[in-house]
Amino acid sequence: MQTVQKTTVAKKEEVVADWFLVDAQDEIVGRLATRIAVILMGKHKPIYTPHVDCGDFVVVTNCDRVRFTGKKLSHDENPNFTKKMATKEYDYYTGYPGGHRVKTGAELLEEKPTKILEEAVRRMLPKNKLGRKMLKKLKLYAGSSHPHQAQSPQDLPS
Repeated sequence: MQTVQKTTVAKKEEVVADWFLVDAQDEIVGRLATRIAVILMGKHKPIYTPHVDCGDFVVVTNCDRVRFTGKKLSHDENPNFTKKMATKEYDYYTGYPGGHRVKTGAELLEEKPTKILEEAVRRMLPKNKLGRKMLKKLKLYAGSSHPHQAQSPQDLPS
């Protein structure tokens, strides 16, 4: 007689969220974003269930020091400035007629340094209510300090 294995399905009341800390200094945007997205979705846990938010909180510091792949260019403030950062375009729509706006990675890095990594992670999460809930668990900071010491975040596993 065969033994029957039961599939476990996580319930939102049973999930316990941990806190992870990531230093984005000299990290490549896309590769770091995939690691963060996996943690936010909870795919690193054995209890992963697609329709339940099983993910953990992620605190990212030094978001202003991320880099893109490609040829290095000289820049005054950013030592990781590349050709891709100067040419990559981020576009959005204001909601008004003629409201299509385009900014390069360099402009976005000057105005909102956390926006580059936030957009990369957001586009890797599900495009629904659950994905928006997961994105709220991502905490991004341009400097090396963060206000989440009380949660005692641990280093992100590689």
